Amino acid sequence: KLKKLLRKLKDERTVLKEMDTNQSKDPQQWDLDYILEPFTGLTPEYMEMIIQFGFVTLFVASFPLAPVFALLNNVIEVRLDAKKFVTELRRPDTVREKDIGIWYNILSAIGKLSVIINAEQSQFSLSLEHRGSSLIFMASSGPAPTGAFVIAVTSDFIPRLMYQYAYSQNGTMHGFINHTLSYFNVSQLKAGTQPENSLFAQEVSFCRFKDYREPPWSPHQYELSKQYWAVLSARLAFVILFQNLVMFLSVLVDWMIPDIPKDISEQIKKEKRVLVDFFLKEEHEKLKLIESFISRDKRKRKSGTKSKRTRAASFSQCPRSPKGSFTSFSSQHTVV
Repeated sequence: KLKKLLRKLKDERTVLKEMDTNQSKDPQQWDLDYILEPFTGLTPEYMEMIIQFGFVTLFVASFPLAPVFALLNNVIEVRLDAKKFVTELRRPDTVREKDIGIWYNILSAIGKLSVIINAEQSQFSLSLEHRGSSLIFMASSGPAPTGAFVIAVTSDFIPRLMYQYAYSQNGTMHGFINHTLSYFNVSQLKAGTQPENSLFAQEVSFCRFKDYREPPWSPHQYELSKQYWAVLSARLAFVILFQNLVMFLSVLVDWMIPDIPKDISEQIKKEKRVLVDFFLKEEHEKLKLIESFISRDKRKRKSGTKSKRTRAASFSQCPRSPKGSFTSFSSQHTVV
C-alpha cells in the first residue's frame, strides 16, 4: 500500500509539471487558427468580381469613370482580402484545379453582351425620341429664343456623319441643327396651348421640334421622313459593324495571347504523347499475353483429344469374354 501511495503521488506531481510546462509554452498555430472564422469558399469573392466586371463593362458608356473607380477599389481590396485570409480566417484546404471553371464562361458571356449594350447605348435613343419631343418655338421669319428639353440618352455621332457626307452641300456641319428639326403648324395645336404672339415680335405660324418628320405642307404630314429611316439604318449598320469588329479583335487578341504559354503547351503535348505510347505498349503486351494463353489452351485441348483417342483404341483391342453364358459357368464348374 505504501508503494501504491508513493506511485500515485509521483504521477500527480508529473501531471502538474506537464500542465505548468504547457501553460508556459507559446500556443501552436493550429490552436490560434481554431478560434478564427471558418473558410466558406471562394464563391462570394468570385461573385463580387463578376458584379463589378458587369457594371464596368455593361454601363461604361453611361459612366466612363467606372473603370477608374474599379481600379482604385481593387488596389485597396486586394490588400484587405490578403489581410482577411491571413489574420481573420482559418487556413483553407488547398485543392488543385484546372481553371476557374464556370466563372470563365460567365465572364465571357458578360464581355460579349457588353459589346451589344454599349453599341446600343452609344447610338440608339429611347423610344420617346419619335413619340413626343420637346418643342422649340421659333418665329417663321427672324430669330427666336432657343430652349430644348433633353428627351433621350443618345449620341449624335451617326446623324452628324450622315449630314456631313450625305446632306451637307459643302461637307461641313453648318446647318446641322436646322436639319434635325421638324416643322409643326401652330394652328393645329389645341386651344389654349398655342404660343402667345406677344412674347415674340411677330406672329408665330410654325414651331420646330427635334425629330425627322414630314412638314405640314407635305401630303404625308408629320409622318417619319426618309432621313429618319436613313439615320436608323446607318445606326443599325454601325451596331452590326461595331459588334463584329470587337468580336474579331477579341478573337484575334485571344489567338495572339493564349491562356497557356507556348513552351508549357508543347510540354503538355509531349506528356500526352508519352502517356499514349505507354498505354499502347501496355495494351500490346496484354494482347500478346492473351494470345499466348489462348494458344496454350488450344494445345492442351489438342493433346487431351489425342490421349482420349489412344485410350479408346487400346480398350477396343483387348479380348473380352462373353458375360453370363451357360457354357462358361458349366466349364468353370467342371474344372473345379
